[in-house]
Amino acid sequence: MRWMIGLLVMVLVFTCGCESLRFAPGEVQKENAYLHHRTAQMAAAEARESEVTPALSELTSLCELQSRAFMADYGLPQVLPAAETIDDVLAESSRGIAAAALSRSSMRPDVWDVTDGLLELSIAVAGIIGGAYGIRASRFFRRAREKSKALHEIIEGNELLKQTSAEAAAAFKTAHKVQSPKTRQIVTELKNT
Repeated sequence: MRWMIGLLVMVLVFTCGCESLRFAPGEVQKENAYLHHRTAQMAAAEARESEVTPALSELTSLCELQSRAFMADYGLPQVLPAAETIDDVLAESSRGIAAAALSRSSMRPDVWDVTDGLLELSIAVAGIIGGAYGIRASRFFRRAREKSKALHEIIEGNELLKQTSAEAAAAFKTAHKVQSPKTRQIVTELKNT
């Protein structure tokens, strides 16, 4: 049983980490990385052809090189956006892609979805291990999953109630003051997800 708990802790540490979870890049992010690379290429070419300071020429050359790394990390989009000319790159559609990519990149996986997935993984591992400990662990993880889901629903309901009733909001603030610091911290974290 101890090794199973150790395995679970290792899985949690390696999958959760601290602020390290992010979605795989989507098409809009791949398009943005490609447009960034093309923009950097064009800026470097313009700097080489124009009479600019050596520092600016070197900066644009470095930017072009760095943008290759971003594009390699994200991969190419399925359909390349128009980026043959400077006018193509400076078009309003490029700005829309950049804005959409910025919005998408700030997203993080929902804590509830990650927790639910980890609990399902734990149930599966407990099922594979089998035996009395496996059954016991499976029940424990199933119950933890149910409690996690219930807590999420309670917090969502409370937030909705506070938005619709000023009186309820005042009562929640009063109740919040008597909670332990750890409980307040957990509830605050869960509300912000």
